[in-house]
Amino acid sequence: MELALTDHLLTTTRSVRKRLDLTRPVELDVIQECIEIALQAPNGGNRRQPHFVVETAPQIRAGLADIYRRACKPHLENMRGIYSPGVYASAEYLADCLHDVPVHVLPCIEGRAEKDGAFLQATLYGSLLPAAWSLMLALRARGLGSAWTTLHLTFEAEAAALVGIPEEMTQG
Repeated sequence: MELALTDHLLTTTRSVRKRLDLTRPVELDVIQECIEIALQAPNGGNRRQPHFVVETAPQIRAGLADIYRRACKPHLENMRGIYSPGVYASAEYLADCLHDVPVHVLPCIEGRAEKDGAFLQATLYGSLLPAAWSLMLALRARGLGSAWTTLHLTFEAEAAALVGIPEEMTQG
């Protein structure tokens, strides 16, 4: 194993916002390849397989961006003075251009975390979040940026309805 390369990937992968190339075409076969890699991630309890919803339709991406923006603006106002100016500007930029991001990938998993106790919640998210991180690493290794976002979950049911995610699935 290339230790230096692995360490470089792990220590330089960040949420990419301002440096996203919004004009670069993203091949869906590359996204699929990265998802297949992500599905090899550790899984809490070995009983729930993550799912990734890939959205490229401009009208759906615009709807997700609107949902995100509605959640982001009040959040940023609450964080004014807490976030560094750079983090604040980066988050604001993503809210303003998210509709132009060519591919949105929503990690999901079967089950509803809020219905379970701490152990099962940890198992559910312990199955989803490592896969999402592995997806980000696989994308980075192929020269594609990604950003971890959760603000759309403020309006989770609305986002689920827009994209067609069943009620029994949890988005991450």
